[in-house]
Amino acid sequence: MIRVLLAEDQTMFRGALAALLSLEPDIEVVGDVGRGDEVVGACQAFRPDVALLDIEMPGIDGLEAARRLAAAAPATRVMIVTTFGRTGYLHAALAAGAAGFLLKDAPAPELAAAIRKVAAGQRVVDPALAIAALSEGSSPLTPRETEVLAAAAGHGTIAEIAKGLHLSAGTVRNHLSAAIQKLGARTRAEAIDLARAKGWLV
Repeated sequence: MIRVLLAEDQTMFRGALAALLSLEPDIEVVGDVGRGDEVVGACQAFRPDVALLDIEMPGIDGLEAARRLAAAAPATRVMIVTTFGRTGYLHAALAAGAAGFLLKDAPAPELAAAIRKVAAGQRVVDPALAIAALSEGSSPLTPRETEVLAAAAGHGTIAEIAKGLHLSAGTVRNHLSAAIQKLGARTRAEAIDLARAKGWLV
């Protein structure tokens, strides 16, 4: 039996997914949680072969949960199952150690087949998203530019962002200007929207 843990904050969807997977003869849902910060503890308790993680959850998001699982429960393979078909999320998920990335609208048999492949040590990615990711490439922003742009999403002033990141106001302006230029945006708000749409800001 392939032991599976579900991490999904929408109770109805989580229940439906558990019911569908329970129909598979070789898959057993051994536990489920509704928060990202409960994932590691649940994996240590239930010892699943595969953890299915949503991206947007309370506590911590699924990408951060995947990073923590890689360190705390390396025997558990991670699959991201999300409504967000964004190439940036795919890149981030793979960088976090996820072995699979599927969209929630995938047919149930496809999900079950993907779980089997991931449990067997293979990698599974939504085909259309994989093609888009290859053609689009990864984020053009440096880690520092991403950090500054994410901080700017909180609508703080330059001085407030600089204080929060322990940088000078001039450095923050330079990073924001570089990010805006690289993304082909006209304003800070437009750059934030573009980066979020690509999944480069979580």
